[in-house]
Amino acid sequence: MDGASLSTRDLSGSQSVDRALRLLALVGREAKHGAQLVDLVEESGLNKPTARRLLLALMRAGLVEQEAQTRRYHLGEEAYVLGTLASRRHGLLELSLKSLRSLSDITMDTSFLSVRRDNYAVCLHREEGTYPVRTHALQVGNHHPLGIGAGSLAMLSSLDADDVENVLTANRKVLETQYSYYPVEQIRDDVAAARRQGYALNPGRIVAGSWGLGVAIRFPDGRIAGALSLAAIDSRMNVGRQPELVRQLRTAAERVESKLRKMFFPVKA
Repeated sequence: MDGASLSTRDLSGSQSVDRALRLLALVGREAKHGAQLVDLVEESGLNKPTARRLLLALMRAGLVEQEAQTRRYHLGEEAYVLGTLASRRHGLLELSLKSLRSLSDITMDTSFLSVRRDNYAVCLHREEGTYPVRTHALQVGNHHPLGIGAGSLAMLSSLDADDVENVLTANRKVLETQYSYYPVEQIRDDVAAARRQGYALNPGRIVAGSWGLGVAIRFPDGRIAGALSLAAIDSRMNVGRQPELVRQLRTAAERVESKLRKMFFPVKA
C-alpha cells in the first residue's frame, strides 16, 4: 500500500471520528428529553444514512442508546462511566456547590453554574435564593448560544477577540432565528462592556424583567472553566445594589479558582 493511499484512509477515518463525536455532543445536549434523528441530521449537517450509521457505532460502544418507544437517542451507560471518571479531574460542580449556596444565602437571589460546550453555554446547577419573587429564565440543562444570559456572556467576553467573532459567526443562524430581539451588534457591545467592567450584565435582554450578573471562572492555565451568575427581578439589580452583588460573585469565583489550583497543583507534603 503506498503512502498516498494510507494518508487518504487515515484522513477518512479521522473525519468519521470527528463526525461521530459531533453527534455524541448533540445527543448530550438533549439529555433530558432525548434527541430525534431528524434534528441530529439538521444540526450536524450529515445526511440521514451517515448519521444513522455513526449513531449505530456509538450505540455499539455503549455511548448512545435509543429509546424503543420514542426512537429518541440518549447518552448511554458508557458515557455515564466516562463522565464519572472525568469528574474526578474536572469536578467543577462539586467544587462550586459550597460557593453557590453561600452566594444564594448572602444575596437571597438565585445563583447558577454554567460551563462552555463548544459554542454554547450549559447550565449545570441552579441554587435557589430565599427572596420570594424569583426569575425562572434559566433552568438546569438549558443550553444557549454563548453570549445569551449573564454567565454565558461572561464566558464569551473572556475569549480572545478572534474567538468571540468565530463563536458569533458559528451561531449566527440560531441567533437570528431564535434571538432576533438581541442582535449580534448588541452582543458585541455587551461583550465590550463586560471586558471594561470585569463582569457581565444582562439587563433583561432575554426575558423582560429578568436581570443577571455573571463572572467567569478560569482554570490555572487561564482557560475558561465556566461561570457563576446571579439572576433576579430587575428591581433587585438596580445600580445601587450591583457593586455588592458583583463583589459577592467575584469572591465566590475566587474560591472556586483556588480549589481548582489545589486540584491541578496539589501541595506536596
